[in-house]
Amino acid sequence: MTKPGRKTVVTTFTVIGAFIILLSIIQGFRAFNSSGERRDSMPVNSYSIQSFKLPDTVTFAGEKMPLDNFDTRESLEREILTSAYRHSSTILIIKRANRYLPIIEKILAKNNIPDDFKYLVAAESEYSNMISPAGATGFWQIMPETGREEGMEINTVVDERYNIERSTQFACEYFRRSYEKYGNWTLTAASYNGGRAGIDEQIEIQHQNNYYDLLLSEETARYIFRAVAYKLVISDPENFGLNIFKDDLYPELNCYEVKVDSAITNISNFAEKFGTNYKILKFLNPWLRKPYLTPKPNKQYIIKIPTEGMRTNKKIETVN
Repeated sequence: MTKPGRKTVVTTFTVIGAFIILLSIIQGFRAFNSSGERRDSMPVNSYSIQSFKLPDTVTFAGEKMPLDNFDTRESLEREILTSAYRHSSTILIIKRANRYLPIIEKILAKNNIPDDFKYLVAAESEYSNMISPAGATGFWQIMPETGREEGMEINTVVDERYNIERSTQFACEYFRRSYEKYGNWTLTAASYNGGRAGIDEQIEIQHQNNYYDLLLSEETARYIFRAVAYKLVISDPENFGLNIFKDDLYPELNCYEVKVDSAITNISNFAEKFGTNYKILKFLNPWLRKPYLTPKPNKQYIIKIPTEGMRTNKKIETVN
């Protein structure tokens, strides 16, 4: 083996020295933020895992939760902790709530249903058109046969379970009948999840007619507590460690309505006539399940069209 020459050794040391200098420069840059402030002088937001103090009084639809009952307190605390520490999901729920709650609130008020029922949607679908493994669909998670029984149009072309206004009206009609039966809003809400037959069976078996005293399936037993937890977190996210600025919330979508009672053979062409595109039109009208519309006889459909401010089919300009 030949020994390295002096020139080779000098070159090696030069490369190593240059590398050390480069690392020093990089570390120097890392010591400052983009505004030129030293990082060690900037406030550090410490992240801590903690429990949360429950309010002294909590209500659902104007009815007090019996927090003096240990089971009630612990059930509510479970759902608050679950909501507060499901960071990404809960933040998205809060963002979506700002967009969709105004629509839901108006329909609840029109039907004299307590405003708190809007938080059931967070528990049902997280304010999204979710599809459950069992086939329950939309914001209010409606099964196809149940929807059809109530007069909803559900087929391969039109599925009104995806229509937030139509599905919220469906839910209101269910709540109204349940309230006539049970006489309180808590059991009314629980029956939407567990079904009136299921609630009636447990009332008969257990000789209790108070939601908080009934042993129910886990999903229904958690349902009211989950909705109330979302109520608390959405109303005051900062109290639960979620710092969300107003500008971070999803805005309401500005649109106007077009009434249609005849066939639309091509929704892409229809969208272009109104200065928008297929994607945006389907986003605003998810109940349109095909790229065309074949309406039922003597039925009028309302299609939402985006107003100024929403994206249209304008050509995207490339900036060099």
